[in-house]
Amino acid sequence: MIRSDRIGVDVGGTFTDVVALLNGELVTCKVASTPVNPDASVLNAIRSLSPPPFVLLHGTTVATNAVLERKGARTAFVTTQGFRDLLTIGRQTRRSLYDLEPQPTPTVVPRDLCFELPERMTYDGKELARPTRSDLGRLSRRLRKHAVQAVAVCFLYSYIYPEHERFVGSALTRRFVSLSHRIAPEFREYERASTTAINAYVGPTMAAYLRRLESDAQGLGAQRVRIMHSSGGALSVSEAIERPVTTLLSGPAAGAVAAWEVARQAGISHAVSFDMGGTSTDVAMLAGGPVARPGGEIGGMPIRVPMMDIHTVGAGGGSLAWVDNAGALRVGPQSAGADPGPAAYGRGTDLTVTDANIVLGRLVPEAFAGGEMPLDPGRSLAAAECLGKQLGLSAEDTCHAVVDLANAHMARAIRTVSVARGYEPDSLSLVAFGGCGGLHACALADAIGIQRVLVPPQPGLLSAFGLLFAPVMREAVRSVMLRGEVQPAELSDLCEDLVEEASAPVLSERSGRAAPRVALSADLRYEGQSWELTLPLDPARPLSCIAAFHRLHRRRYGVSDPSAPVEWTALRARVELPSTAPPSFGTPRLSVSVPKRTSLGERLPVVRRDAMPATARGPVVIAQGDSTLYLPKGWRAGVHASGTLVVTRDLTNGPP
Repeated sequence: MIRSDRIGVDVGGTFTDVVALLNGELVTCKVASTPVNPDASVLNAIRSLSPPPFVLLHGTTVATNAVLERKGARTAFVTTQGFRDLLTIGRQTRRSLYDLEPQPTPTVVPRDLCFELPERMTYDGKELARPTRSDLGRLSRRLRKHAVQAVAVCFLYSYIYPEHERFVGSALTRRFVSLSHRIAPEFREYERASTTAINAYVGPTMAAYLRRLESDAQGLGAQRVRIMHSSGGALSVSEAIERPVTTLLSGPAAGAVAAWEVARQAGISHAVSFDMGGTSTDVAMLAGGPVARPGGEIGGMPIRVPMMDIHTVGAGGGSLAWVDNAGALRVGPQSAGADPGPAAYGRGTDLTVTDANIVLGRLVPEAFAGGEMPLDPGRSLAAAECLGKQLGLSAEDTCHAVVDLANAHMARAIRTVSVARGYEPDSLSLVAFGGCGGLHACALADAIGIQRVLVPPQPGLLSAFGLLFAPVMREAVRSVMLRGEVQPAELSDLCEDLVEEASAPVLSERSGRAAPRVALSADLRYEGQSWELTLPLDPARPLSCIAAFHRLHRRRYGVSDPSAPVEWTALRARVELPSTAPPSFGTPRLSVSVPKRTSLGERLPVVRRDAMPATARGPVVIAQGDSTLYLPKGWRAGVHASGTLVVTRDLTNGPP
């Protein structure tokens, strides 16, 4: 049991989920998100709990939304002379090979705000040019002229020799400044520049949001505020303000952490987390735990910071169904969000995935949000009929098509993180959560060949659960570019420096708990390759790391060459305080009665999850306050000792 009172708050596009452990009692609730002022829903939820002094753990989409919606700060990019077009050129990768009019490389900094300074270091530390005070004076005047709010500084070899970046940063203290050697100290100047530019772009927005949230939360009794970051740990507010780019997968990372706990308690070692919310769906591979990677991408732009290996698609309960100019049905990525929401919410008129599930009888209006949020199924039916006229289909056939198309998008995402990386689908389980996950889980398992679905006790709140036991964590990385035989002593010295760098912010949060855990890893590649694989590292046994690299390369790509020379490109250290024991996921409750049969669609039988028999066989709808499980024919559900529903194929009830 967690000893201190704490509140986990996960802000989604439609709902803000809250899970609190107060005075030893688990309390949960959902409130509507407030996209214009996202901290309002957080504070409203805290006020409704009237908590004693507590720790607030927060998963936020503020940085993500700022990037995707291009609503960040006016940002300048400062780089080595001759590299002004670094962000614009990118990697010259053609995403659409046969597109005759390819779009430019996306960036958050326009070219007219990219500036050069006479700076140059060689790769081996020789200084060729150094910016002067007069150079910085001219730069400051240009920044004022363009009303720049944030500055990203990325010099060519600053990841090894950062002195020039420090000098420039010290002269730009009136603005939010991101220095690449602090944000992403790795080789590959484009990825480092992109990460630093995004960090600067979201910096002022995140700083204002987090400072306001921390102040208001402290006024409500918060003793400490921690922010979830993309690799599955928690940061202090000051760390999150300096490096907001690390929060881009904040909420989904918490969901992956909690999904692994669900799988572990059920005795499952390999699973895929499937989090379907109101706006998007996040999937992640859980192979002996959540899988982390050194970087990722957002809006077509690379990010080089550690993050969970999470794949996101624009398919959620609020995803809009529409007809394109060629007359084809599309679903998403546009979403009805929290306002106006699906047609059934009473304000929108367009058909969404949620509306389609209502018409098909898979979502019970009387049980939605525990009966506290009334739905209007008649509006869902009207929206389906309107779209059906454009397609020449009945309302019910239209809704089947909408659900099938949404499932196709999500199945492709699940294959991307699992089958495409060498995992056999029949060896995996699907952990389904989010408000809409249970409605689509069995269909997705059928499409991919997964044999088992796990549905936690309160699936609609699982990401907020993950926040409660996320460890305090910090990571550090250093490019090393070692070739040939590497000596254990050399590796040990380098790793010791990395661990010391990562430990400082973690130890400041220690509060008398057990000693932090340290995990080391290395990026390896065959000599001449462009990209690396990241593997666990024991500095005393470098040869075992190389042998593991050959094995992983064969599993991932189907080929390996143990006789080929291997390069070590980077070393990584992760330091974390052991997380407190996760609380029980709680018992699902539904305070309202539900009808035996729904009023629309397939007229499916409905049972309450807290009153279901030991084994339920489809077709049936299993309703609860925060989510719904649709169990089609050919599937059955039983209750695991942990409270999780284990859903498997029902060989006694015919094929699905």
